[in-house]
Amino acid sequence: MNRRTKQRNVPIHISLPHHLIESFDNVLTFKESRSKKIAMLMKNYLAREDSNLQLMTTLEVLEFIQYRYQKDSPEDVLIQSLLQILSK
Repeated sequence: MNRRTKQRNVPIHISLPHHLIESFDNVLTFKESRSKKIAMLMKNYLAREDSNLQLMTTLEVLEFIQYRYQKDSPEDVLIQSLLQILSK
């Protein structure tokens, strides 16, 4: 456990292409930590995913989720009805 932040770091093991690791290491400065950089990239990715939904209009959200359901299912009928109402 990191004494300063009280956050527990969990080691993970992943397999990545060798050329990807080499390219990633080449962009890191001498003092940058690979783990810290990956953690920062993950946080930015998660923050971006949340903000995309917040930036979408209701119509855009409905258009986005309409393909999650089978055609003519109750959910699909409801979404299609809402899309028609909001399109007017």
